[in-house]
Amino acid sequence: MQKKLNVILLCMILVVSLFAGCTTKEKAKDNEKTTENSQTKEDKKEVKEKEITLKVAVWDNSATTVGNDLAAKFTEQYPNIKVEYIDVASSEYTNKLSIMLNGGADLDVFYIKDSDTSLSLYKKGQLQDMTSYAKESNIDISKYNGLAENFQFDGGLYGMPFRTDYYVLYYNKDIFDAANEPYPTNDMTWDEYAEIATRITAGEGANKKYGALTHTWSDCVQNWAIQDGKNTKIASDYTFMKPYYDRVLKMQNEDKSALDYATLRTSNIHYSGPFLNGQVGMMPMGSWFMSMIINKKSAGETDVNWGVATLPHDASIEAGYTVGATTPVAMNANSKNKDAAWKFIEFVTNEGAANYLASQGMLPSILTDEALSTIASAEGMPEGVAKALAVKNIVLDRPITENVLEVNKIMGEEHGLIMFGEISVDEGLENMKKRVAEIKK
Repeated sequence: MQKKLNVILLCMILVVSLFAGCTTKEKAKDNEKTTENSQTKEDKKEVKEKEITLKVAVWDNSATTVGNDLAAKFTEQYPNIKVEYIDVASSEYTNKLSIMLNGGADLDVFYIKDSDTSLSLYKKGQLQDMTSYAKESNIDISKYNGLAENFQFDGGLYGMPFRTDYYVLYYNKDIFDAANEPYPTNDMTWDEYAEIATRITAGEGANKKYGALTHTWSDCVQNWAIQDGKNTKIASDYTFMKPYYDRVLKMQNEDKSALDYATLRTSNIHYSGPFLNGQVGMMPMGSWFMSMIINKKSAGETDVNWGVATLPHDASIEAGYTVGATTPVAMNANSKNKDAAWKFIEFVTNEGAANYLASQGMLPSILTDEALSTIASAEGMPEGVAKALAVKNIVLDRPITENVLEVNKIMGEEHGLIMFGEISVDEGLENMKKRVAEIKK
């Protein structure tokens, strides 16, 4: 009996020992797995926070603090990503960028100085499609007022608008007051513009106050014909421009309410002179002119009492449509840091960057209420600027398409002949049609 008891007891000890040994091994395995998982997470974290230096091509970065300020703000948000600018002189930038991209330079992001070159960059396979990135970041491209759509090629998104400039209407309050005429509204048609110009024209000779000034650039007639976004300067027929030429020529040659083209061209008169001297009541011109007026007034070089309204529009479209340009930012298709590159592109084109650009006197591509308020509150800005700048759609003055530079040259040459009166409007538009058709071939 005692022997049996001893055998049972011994068996129990062996079982317990065996179980304990198994448990210890299992615990060891569990600990090993936990350690392994922990290491995997640490490895992933290390990869995620790997130090990255983004190389970004830009022009004249040293001329302002904007680029460096945005880079510093970006790195504050993403401490592991540094920004290294490749700064090129403005006059050399487009050519240098092409050389860098063609040569496979180590480049992640680049700003496109001449937006109409985007298509050729796309066709060379040098632009990264950012559609999936924008979708993942829930980017609504409609907030860019029609600008982002210009960089959609074959269903992909290859550029994000950074900043913009567009046409508005400048006016001289003193000339309007003297004529007892209400100031221009933000919903004025081109026909109303011509009528008002006649009413506020006064005086003779050197003391004459003209109702309007149409600068010598072909854009200052042709742009209003493409303002609706339905037509472009690369067309198969240019008769849609005829009403705009007829109106301007009538103002200059019949109503005498606008300075004539021949005087402006032969005397090489810059548009700023007559306006700053208080000689003209209204002038369509780019938003960049605002800072020039403020600087000239601050320096005591002009005392013009000015205002700004939204660009007039054709009766067939709603107010708030204008024409302008934009600076897009793109990702190099050969970038080795595409996720980080997108973070930078998203950062410099978002609402926060827009508000910062406005604080520096620049018009961002996203016209937030805060940005417009900031611009309007800048020292020297006239009352009502925020509402005048709150446009609904910006049509690019140079379409993103083939042969745009050659076509633009043709348009300028024929424009000059029409405005000098050497050929009729109909002849000039027919010449445009034939010459552009030859370019297209």
